[in-house]
Amino acid sequence: MYTTLISPAQLAGLPAERLVVLDCRFQLDQPDYGHAAYSAAHIPGAHYLHLDYHLSGSKNGHNGRHPLPDGQRLAVDLGAIGVDEDTQVVAYDDGAGQYAARAWWLLRWLGHEKVAVLDGGFAAWQAGGGAVDAETPQRRSCRFAIRPPLQQAVDAGAVQANLASRDFTVVDARSAERFRGVGETIDPVAGHIPGAANRFFMNNLDAGQRYKPAAQLRAEWEALLGAGFDPAAIVHQCGSGVTACQNLLAMEIAGFAGSRLYPGSWSEWCSDPARPVER
Repeated sequence: MYTTLISPAQLAGLPAERLVVLDCRFQLDQPDYGHAAYSAAHIPGAHYLHLDYHLSGSKNGHNGRHPLPDGQRLAVDLGAIGVDEDTQVVAYDDGAGQYAARAWWLLRWLGHEKVAVLDGGFAAWQAGGGAVDAETPQRRSCRFAIRPPLQQAVDAGAVQANLASRDFTVVDARSAERFRGVGETIDPVAGHIPGAANRFFMNNLDAGQRYKPAAQLRAEWEALLGAGFDPAAIVHQCGSGVTACQNLLAMEIAGFAGSRLYPGSWSEWCSDPARPVER
């Protein structure tokens, strides 16, 4: 069973009958990119899940750019492609793993333990000689049962209350520039949640776009948050709750299980002018 990362070689060795592969490729500035790339070539048997349509819910202008999807709806989508409690799920993208990590987090949020991210993504699969095709896989529909969550979320109200209580530390996964409020190009307000720490999600990867070794990640997270920190007292956020999942996965790889996600993240936080902003 793989629950954090899986290598291309390990994926190639898994039996197809208990495996579902999720292609999560996406680009923020080209929402149709991922499906087009999938249609051109993908890992054999992979099913495509779109960030906006499958891995996010409906936006109302105040709940962020990628609010969480309805859990029951996502469960139906997963069951329709053959995911049940015995299925090993593997998610991949062709970026820095953030979209695959979003799928990883969502499945664990629905209580599914057997889910991992393909380390190095589509590029690593191809570099390792992995086959690709453009075939539409057959669907083996089943029932995906929601079980007790393996990942937890907090809402804006909890983050607001934490400004006074300091019960947890917020870690912002955006770049250092966006965190400081410099060069904001995505959200209408620049800055960060007061008191937040900053860990750019790209820092979890090596030069080859694979996750750093667990010991190195552990040392880097301890350098940021202090030796002996409590993972349960860490809440991750980013611009819209996507790249924060990559930070959360990195902590799991490092052995720091139990941190939480603020799904609405900065795009939700800054939608209310009454909420404070730090720069």
